[in-house]
Formats: sequence, C-alpha cells, structure tokens
Amino acid sequence: MMKRSLAMLGTMIFLASLLAAPSWAQDDSVATGTPVAEEGGETTQPVLDPEDPIASMTGPVDLGEAVRRGLTYNPQIEAARFQLSGSEYGRRSQLGAFGPTMTAGYGYERLDREPSTAGRVTGSRDRWAFSLNVTQPIFRGFELLSRYQRAKIAKEQAEAQLSNAELTLVRTIQTTFLDLLKGRMDVKSAEDAVARLTSQLQVTQAFFDVGLRPKLDVLQAEVDLATAEQTLLVAKNEVATQTARLNTLIGLPLEYPTEYVGELDYLPFMRSLDDCLATAYRQRPDLQIGRKSVEIAQQDAKITASDFYPDVDATYKYSQSGDSPELRGNPRNRTGYSSWSVGAQASWTFFEWGKTYNAYQASKENVAKIEAELANTRLDASFEVKQNLLDLQEAADRIGVARKSVEAAQEGYRMAVARYQAQVGTNTDVLDAQSRLTDAETQLSSALADYQKALARLYVSMGVRNISLATE
Repeated sequence: MMKRSLAMLGTMIFLASLLAAPSWAQDDSVATGTPVAEEGGETTQPVLDPEDPIASMTGPVDLGEAVRRGLTYNPQIEAARFQLSGSEYGRRSQLGAFGPTMTAGYGYERLDREPSTAGRVTGSRDRWAFSLNVTQPIFRGFELLSRYQRAKIAKEQAEAQLSNAELTLVRTIQTTFLDLLKGRMDVKSAEDAVARLTSQLQVTQAFFDVGLRPKLDVLQAEVDLATAEQTLLVAKNEVATQTARLNTLIGLPLEYPTEYVGELDYLPFMRSLDDCLATAYRQRPDLQIGRKSVEIAQQDAKITASDFYPDVDATYKYSQSGDSPELRGNPRNRTGYSSWSVGAQASWTFFEWGKTYNAYQASKENVAKIEAELANTRLDASFEVKQNLLDLQEAADRIGVARKSVEAAQEGYRMAVARYQAQVGTNTDVLDAQSRLTDAETQLSSALADYQKALARLYVSMGVRNISLATE
C-alpha cells in the first residue's frame, strides 16, 4: 500500500514538473533589457569590462565612447537592470501558481492513557502520524491566468523602463559632454581676449610712458584685462566641473585625468516633423510604459472580477500512522494504518453586499484613468518633439548669424588696433572692439552647443538612442 502511494506521489510530482517546464526551459540568465533602437536601425551594445571601469580606459574618450561607458557603468542603469531581473522572477513565480501545491506533515504525540473500547485496549499511548495533501487548482475565475499575464506585462514594462533610463542617461551624458566642449571654446575665447588685452595694455603703457596717451587709457586697459582674466577663470572652472560630472556619469573617479575629445560642429538635420512624430509614437519608452500600464490595469480588473466565479480544486490526501516512527500501525492493528483519497471541491462566495461589484467598477474606472493619462503623455510627447525641432532650427539660424558676426568683429578689432597704433583712434575704440569680438565668439559657441543639445534632446524625444549624434 505504501509503495503504491509513493508511486502515485511520484507521478504527480512529475506532472507538476512538466507544467512548470515552460519556465525552466527559458535561459537561466535573466534578461537585462531590450536595447533601444539606434539611428540607422542598428543596436550597439558596449563591449567593456563591467567590473573595472578604469582598466578599460585605453585612450581618448569621444561622445560615443562616453555614452557607451555610461550605459555600462552608471549605477542608475544597474538599478534598472535589477528591477528587470526582479520582474522576471515575478513572472516565473506567477507561472508556478498554475501547478499543484503540496503540503506534508509528520508528528508525534503521547496520550495520558492507552486508548480502549469497552475495557479492551485498542492502541498504544505513542502515536506517530504522516500526512500528505496535494491541491491542484482547476478553476479560479481566471485569476491565475490574469495574474500571470499581469506579471508578464510587468516584465515588459520593466524593459521599457530600462530603455527609458538608458535614454535619460544618454541625454544627460550628451548634454554634459557638449557643455564641456562649449566650456573649452569659451576658455579659448577668454584666453584670446586676455592675450589681446595684454597686448593693448602694453601698447597703451608705452604711449603713456612717452606722453602720447593719458593715464586714464592705461587704467581702462587694466580694468578690462582684469575682467577678462576673471572670465577666463570662470570658464576654466566650468570645464573642470563638467569634466568631473562626466567622470561620475561614466563610472570614473572625480579626479581621473580622462581625455575627452570632440568639437562643436553643425550637423544638418533633414527629417520632417511628421517623420519625427511617427518615430516617437512608435519608439518612445514612456509611451510603451503607458501602454503597459493600461494593460496591467486591465488585468487587475480581471483579477477583481474573478471573485464573481467559484473556485474549483482537485485534491489528493494520504495519511499513515503507527505506534513507532516507521508508521506500521500497532500490534493490535496491523492493517488499516494508512489511507488515501482523491476528490474535487468547489466553493463560491456569491453575495457580499456589493463589495465585489463596486471593487470591479473601481478597477474599470482606474483603467479609464490610466488610458487618459496615456493620451496626455502622447500629447506631451508630440509637443516635446515639436519644441525640440523648433529649438534646433533656431540654433541653426543663430549659427549662421554668429559666424558672420565673428568675421565682422575680427575685422573691426583689427581696424581699431591699426587706427590706435596710427594715433587716429582711441583706446576706447580698441576695448569696445575687443569686447564685441569676445561676445561674438561666445554667441557662436553658445549657438553651436545649443544646436547639438537640441539635436540630442530631439533624438531622445523620438525614442532613438543616437550615441554619437550622427545625422542622416
């Protein structure tokens, strides 16, 4: 009898393993997310040592390399990957709910006296017992299916959240990198201004020494030189700040001497607004997250509605007892010391004073709420794309104007210096021309940086991970 029961138990365990096989058949390594589509239809994964960010430093770091390193070493992305891993285990957990649950018990008790019937002893004071209960859910009002589908959607949502975190990091790294390049251009402009003002101060001092210029001209030149030197110090501090910020974003120590390379340049963008919007609606992770949130809310409504239906379970029960740990009955009863049974059980809570009905209605209203939020997210996404495209076009126009302004300012400064050295111009003319030239150079660097930052924001707003900001 015992052998037959154990054989039946082994059969049920084998069937349960078959039921869980779809989960076990998956790759043991939990997915770390689906890469966001990059410009040109390619998906580039960083090939770096994830354990040692410093050891993998092999040379200069350009914009694309900085983004790749950030996607590998930034803790924010690591946190999103852990969230994705957890959602996969949650899906597997819900898959396991389809299988049977098995509970076993083994115990001992000692009675205060030997059991007897009509003065005849029928057993021992020592009682040992073993029990096994197997319950297989047959129908739970679609609750198990809905919970599994919800967990599966939650994993897909976690993948979109990882993609969204990656895009956010890409935008942050690109913006910081471009601010660094702009800072370097500002440093170069400030250094040139200091050199020009130093030269002008020397000329003015020489003219004053021979009585050709008043002391006021020397003082004006000294003040403007000091102002330019302060501007240079501010520009250098900005470069150091952006360098430290970039180091932290790509997983390097603050003071690591990273060699960041690159230049601000104009890269024409030819895609139309309709094309950008279509790409955004298709690829933006936040829209995917919103759609998954709607699906999760719909599954929650189904889970709530499962209380309208009865629960049906199949059961198997086995028990064995005896007066010794071997569970072989007792000397007075060597038969009938084990038993088993199979059956099915249905239970239905069919009235709760509207509790289930109102909970279901509330879940339906929540679905409608999340759908409305998704519609608002879509509108915000379309506005963001339009705004970034307008900012891009504005910066492109400013670049052309700023380049002409720099050319004119350079020529104006050259002429002012020549007039001053020929004693037909004033020191104020030279200083004003120098100030206009510095302003023109600053406007050009700002326009170039604003253009590429708008380009970076535009690609992110379309859901495209363009790590090097290459245009079509």
